[in-house]
Amino acid sequence: MTHVIQGNTGDWELVVGIEVHAQIISKSKLFSGSATNFGADPNTQVSLIDVAFPGMLPVINEHCIEQAIRTGLALKAKINLTSVFARKNYFYADLPQGYQISQYEYPIVGNGNVVIDMHDGSTRVIGIERLHLEQDAGKSLHDQHHSKSFIDLNRSGIALMEIVSKPDIRSSEEAINYVTKLCLILQYIGVCNGNMSEGSIRCDVNVSVRKHNEAYRTRAEIKNINSIRFMSQAIDYEARRQIDAYERGLQIRQETRLFDPKNGETRSMRSKENANDYRYFPDPDLLPLTLTQKYVDAIKEKLPELPDERKKRFIDNYKLSSYDACLLVAEQSVADFFESVAKGRDPKMVCNWMMGDFASAMKRMTRTIDNPPVSADNLGELIDLIYKNTISGHIAKEVFLTMIETGKTPTEIVIEKELKQVTDSDVIEVSVDSILESNTNKVIEYFNGKDKLFGFFVGQVMKATNGKINPVILNEILKKRLESLKVLFNEDNDLL
Repeated sequence: MTHVIQGNTGDWELVVGIEVHAQIISKSKLFSGSATNFGADPNTQVSLIDVAFPGMLPVINEHCIEQAIRTGLALKAKINLTSVFARKNYFYADLPQGYQISQYEYPIVGNGNVVIDMHDGSTRVIGIERLHLEQDAGKSLHDQHHSKSFIDLNRSGIALMEIVSKPDIRSSEEAINYVTKLCLILQYIGVCNGNMSEGSIRCDVNVSVRKHNEAYRTRAEIKNINSIRFMSQAIDYEARRQIDAYERGLQIRQETRLFDPKNGETRSMRSKENANDYRYFPDPDLLPLTLTQKYVDAIKEKLPELPDERKKRFIDNYKLSSYDACLLVAEQSVADFFESVAKGRDPKMVCNWMMGDFASAMKRMTRTIDNPPVSADNLGELIDLIYKNTISGHIAKEVFLTMIETGKTPTEIVIEKELKQVTDSDVIEVSVDSILESNTNKVIEYFNGKDKLFGFFVGQVMKATNGKINPVILNEILKKRLESLKVLFNEDNDLL
């Protein structure tokens, strides 16, 4: 789907590619045994390898290799049985070695794809160019002192996967959906927690624009975006900046830019480095990483159900709409909660409750599915009471609110408040007759063609009985009563 941006000289097409840096869930770093706990005191999780002391040699963490392979398999990508670690040379204060151990010509994962769902119900396939492993740098802190920068090396050496998309993204909406879906896949397979606020996911966004069917023009890279919202704003601003420049006869230079969220704009940081600037060469301390197909297949066998597969199963097995299935699988724990409640129950009724009153309560109470307003067992029990006609849907809403307030089970509340639905036909007939007798004029209007008054009679009976009447039985009895009264209705619009 092509996203067209209107300019003074006509339509422009946006072209975006995204490099996602995902921190691998691992108790130790990529090449050392140092801990990786978030929030530890500065420089307390640093080994001699991490600070590049002379003679210290890196040792590959096999768990991180497995996590990269799992990710590649989940992205339907090619797993390269031979890959090579290389030294990427650059000099920052928070990079003790003066180089980063990464992968260049021979990454561990090749071409793959991510399928994204659009708001209009359509899907788009975004290609994956590669996934390679690399170690993270440390962190420079510029706000701790008025004239000095501090260095925290806790992150130095932490295992990252750099997942590079092809330039297939054509709008900020697609960019959001792509990163969101990628994070969801990583969470489903347990390789990354996807927490942008902790730096577990960071994005470098490459943006360019072109006229229809043109070759790609010069791109600008926006570095280290750690927010979905900021990414969308950065893409839209940068696209407009480039269009304005071209339409004024200027050229876009290849450069690295930063996004300023305060002003909502990108700013030039430095000219963009090319691969030659980094002087890549194979790391002499690490042999080529060689895998067997048997090893890869064993990891593949343990791969869990992925979001797209789960969505299809929800549609096929639970007969949910594509829209409902998408909403449920968009968070793994929500999908798990749904399946727990839906077991042996009407899936659509469960879905409606989770997307309706349950979701509203979570939002109102600022809860997450890990700390729900009511448990899965209690929500299931409430739905059972509705399904068995013990209580009406209207009464169920009242019971649900009481469950949240008291923590009691729905059955306890129904018994204490005497909310059990009235199903005795004789009792319902008495209530119906009372309402019809006190609303004779309305009955005459009904017989004269105002069919909508049927709902009025139902409402009056429900009001008089505090909503405890079974609506199905009520509708049947009311219909029969009105039909019998119609026989007595004469041509002068009187009831005999």
